[in-house]
Amino acid sequence: ASSSKMHALEEDAERIQVAIETQEKSVEGLLEKVLSEDPAKKRSGGCLLQPPTPIFRANNWPTLPVQKTTLEDLEAAEAQQNGEPHKETHQTTTNAAQDYPKEEEEDDFGDADLMEDDDLGFGDDDGGWDDDLDDFGDELSPTKAPTDEMMGMQEVLDDSAFQMPPAGRPAAGCWVANSSHAADHLAAGSASSAMQLLNRQIAASDFSVLKTSMIGCYLGATTSLPGIPGSASMNVPIMRNDSNGHPGAESLPRTYLKLKHLVAGVRSGYRAFQGGKFNEAKTAFTDVFTKIPLVVSESKKDANEVKEMLEICREYITAIRIKAAMAECKDPARSTELSAYFTHCNLQPMHLLLALRSAMGTAFKHKNYIVAASFARRLLELPDMNSERNADLRVKATKVLQKSEQMARNEHTLNYNESTSFVIDCKALLPVYNSDVSTKCSFCGSTYAGDSMKNKVCLTCGFSAVGVNTLGLVTGS
Repeated sequence: ASSSKMHALEEDAERIQVAIETQEKSVEGLLEKVLSEDPAKKRSGGCLLQPPTPIFRANNWPTLPVQKTTLEDLEAAEAQQNGEPHKETHQTTTNAAQDYPKEEEEDDFGDADLMEDDDLGFGDDDGGWDDDLDDFGDELSPTKAPTDEMMGMQEVLDDSAFQMPPAGRPAAGCWVANSSHAADHLAAGSASSAMQLLNRQIAASDFSVLKTSMIGCYLGATTSLPGIPGSASMNVPIMRNDSNGHPGAESLPRTYLKLKHLVAGVRSGYRAFQGGKFNEAKTAFTDVFTKIPLVVSESKKDANEVKEMLEICREYITAIRIKAAMAECKDPARSTELSAYFTHCNLQPMHLLLALRSAMGTAFKHKNYIVAASFARRLLELPDMNSERNADLRVKATKVLQKSEQMARNEHTLNYNESTSFVIDCKALLPVYNSDVSTKCSFCGSTYAGDSMKNKVCLTCGFSAVGVNTLGLVTGS
């Protein structure tokens, strides 16, 4: 009551005073004390708090055209009983009676006769075209949609009664239903279905490596829009197929990982490899590995580029692992073998030149002249050897070739045959020939001899299982 008096809310003050006196309490002297208070003692910053004023004062709420409700029908019936005709209801009833004929009337077309005597000759037999589709049973039948328990609340038996408009579908639900890509499921917040897809498609088993990229997919699919003071912010979904308007139920999220991010990572790995910073190069290529499964390609060309980058990362990580083993190896024969395997990784021409130069020097140093001559010939055949900057290397390779052809012997017995094609065992770093039994990683395609690595995490990519037969990398939604 005192607050109402202070802010000149006379009606509210009287209402509160009556409510207090009704409960057999008194406010005598309280109002006089408030009114007689010295204005100088009041707070200079005191003001009446009011709720925020709406931005739009007009009645701009969207409306839906609906049928008449049951209450309107009851009012119309009551008006007819009181002698007040309801023209609209009578007209509707008359039209309905004209539109629907009586059940006793027979159909003039005689459909019953046509059903009994079918002269067209379309029977149930397939005429000898046995397609064996009946054996599939329920596999070809559409999946039954889950029953909505609230559907009964929206159905009204009376056609003239109000029917609830169908509820809209959230964007996250549309993303999960419209896509088979793990990135779209992560954008919708469905981490369990995303991990299940990755496990089925590329046999992913260690998701801790993918954690950062997975969280980025979720955070990058929505933006936060602040509201009026005192209200919570609104999460607005960001879609990638809304260029021609809102896609509605066909919406798909915009993922934060693009092909350009993979290209940037590969280029960073190239620069580190060129400079001999092999640890930094391995980190860059491994980071690209963790991003590839969550990149959604927009065309077939982009999909091929993503798969090409997958092979590039595999080859370079294998080459870096061989280079690390060469640095730790003290055996001359094994060191020569590793340098030879290093040259069989699918590297860029400028990097292959460095690999052949290193292998030629190692083989010549350990007096394995046969393989040294082979490396020198391969080195001289590279197009980059014709440039002026490689003139000194060309002279050295020519001298090594001449000396090796004169000696024509290997000091050690090597497990290396350059005339036979092979792939490298990514565990033992040994050659695996076509006739040997081997298993491959379901994601990156790294090869392992025998079954020793089956169902174990790949040593190259670090998160997919080896030896599991899957569909492979899915690049599109």
